[in-house]
Amino acid sequence: MKLANLDGRAAIITDAGATDVATASAGRFGPDLTSVYDRWAAFREWAASADTSQAAPLDPPQLRSPVPEPRQVFAIGLNYRQHAAESGMQPPAIPATFTKFPACITGPYDDVVLPSEMVDWEIELVVVIGERAVKVAEADAWAHIAGYTVGQDLSERRVQMAAGAQFSLGKSYTGFAPTGPWLVTLDEFADPANLELGCSIDGEVMQHSRTDELIFSVPRLIAELSAVLPLLPGDIIFTGTPSGVGAARKPPRFLEPGQVLESWIEGIGSIRNRMVAS
Repeated sequence: MKLANLDGRAAIITDAGATDVATASAGRFGPDLTSVYDRWAAFREWAASADTSQAAPLDPPQLRSPVPEPRQVFAIGLNYRQHAAESGMQPPAIPATFTKFPACITGPYDDVVLPSEMVDWEIELVVVIGERAVKVAEADAWAHIAGYTVGQDLSERRVQMAAGAQFSLGKSYTGFAPTGPWLVTLDEFADPANLELGCSIDGEVMQHSRTDELIFSVPRLIAELSAVLPLLPGDIIFTGTPSGVGAARKPPRFLEPGQVLESWIEGIGSIRNRMVAS
């Protein structure tokens, strides 16, 4: 199943188009996405037999972030060995976790205002929690996932590096978490642990890898995080970025006004964000 946010209303996406969840369920679910995640098990049961025969044509500009108001946003640093190497750092013993403040979330096709000339790109698989997770065993972690979406962990490197190794502020400028184009449930993937992902700037590929290269796998991340605090329905986890970021290039390279950053993940789709001057 693909679950989207169409101008603030939950919608199921099929080949025929978009079906409004609140209308199709006679008000039982939606229209907001947060209420859907809060009742994820019941929603999935209803959605399995939902009538989508009256789907309307999908208008991509209407798509917003499929998780617009998560209570918690986790982000993982140095979770691909080649990225750790290009950053000149050793892979950590436990997930290097920070947050992107929820107010920075934006949609899959929204413009992003560049606050400086040092904004970097980081394609990431984003995990959406569907069931509350507390001290979850790694083997049981998949059952707590609502699905996946595409994300960009945009980063203002000057603020990030000047803040005493506290990354969150430099990664939370307005618009610094484009996500979308929709959530895809795990049953849609042949192998949810091994997906191709990448990003490009104006068609030039900057990053390209597979999620089976993650140091801490998705189940391991859920186990590690839920051992510390509860993961709540609708929470999101940015799982880390592969090598190819701008700051590690020689010379360094950063995003510029007018450029289009496209990010994609196998089985989910792509998001495209145009950079604009402050």
